[in-house]
Amino acid sequence: MSAGSTELTRSEGTGPAGAGSGRLSSYAVNVRDQLVGLGGIVERNVYLTRRYLLWDLAFMVWTIANTLTIVFIARAMDVPPAEENRLATSLLVGAVIWAYLGIIFEFVTETVAWERWEGTIEYTFMAPISRPVHLFGMAAYAVLYGLVRATILFFAVVAFIGLHVPDANFAAALALLAIASLSFMGIGIMTSVLPLISPEKGAQLGFVAQGLMLVVSGVYYPVSVMPEWMQWISKISPATYALRGDRASIVDGAGLAWGDVWPLLVIATVAIPLGLWTFRTGERYAKRHGKLKRSG
Repeated sequence: MSAGSTELTRSEGTGPAGAGSGRLSSYAVNVRDQLVGLGGIVERNVYLTRRYLLWDLAFMVWTIANTLTIVFIARAMDVPPAEENRLATSLLVGAVIWAYLGIIFEFVTETVAWERWEGTIEYTFMAPISRPVHLFGMAAYAVLYGLVRATILFFAVVAFIGLHVPDANFAAALALLAIASLSFMGIGIMTSVLPLISPEKGAQLGFVAQGLMLVVSGVYYPVSVMPEWMQWISKISPATYALRGDRASIVDGAGLAWGDVWPLLVIATVAIPLGLWTFRTGERYAKRHGKLKRSG
């Protein structure tokens, strides 16, 4: 630019190249801010877990005890030791995955309820992060926390009862569970809207949805024993494929089966966008009816 001239050159950002560069830079800053926000959501949940660590330990003891009551059913069956070990391991896989799914539902479904209890719901919903980032931050922490608890639960029960899993393919089991987690996150986001719509009973309805998934997914029994119409419903439950694949990996040492992977990917592709849309719709409803307020 010449002296005394007020005209900017293209290289200073007014031309198409400069405008494109500016948009790209703005987009990169926004992505960075959203990732920082997602990390902040995860970090906050880490602090909350540390704050209530003793309660988490007590709940862990309860979960182990509850799982033992299920696995001991195998001891009550008058079968040879090898068959007893196989049955006990199958029941244990069902109990562990169900506990893992329960953690995801608890963290994601009770997102709104926790914010009300802490008195931070207005601040959180006005935070400069997108709603998907907020929900995925909660879900990401739920997955990490759930995996840690599921691992502790599995090996604690194995050690307590003395189960033998020499052929277990833990890598394939964890990989399938990670894939299934995407679907679980989407369904959890769907149910997380319930406390927005009904502050008094919404969270309980979320656990009703979890229980319905328990019935049709074959957690403690084969899907084949259910009526045919329930077997059709089981095909849209991600827990069905996670349980089938993980049992095959832990009990028989099978690898990752595409027949279990592709249905989980399809369900996740539908469940995540549908969950986000459902939450956004519920949030608009809650704002119109003044339900986004902390309790007390």
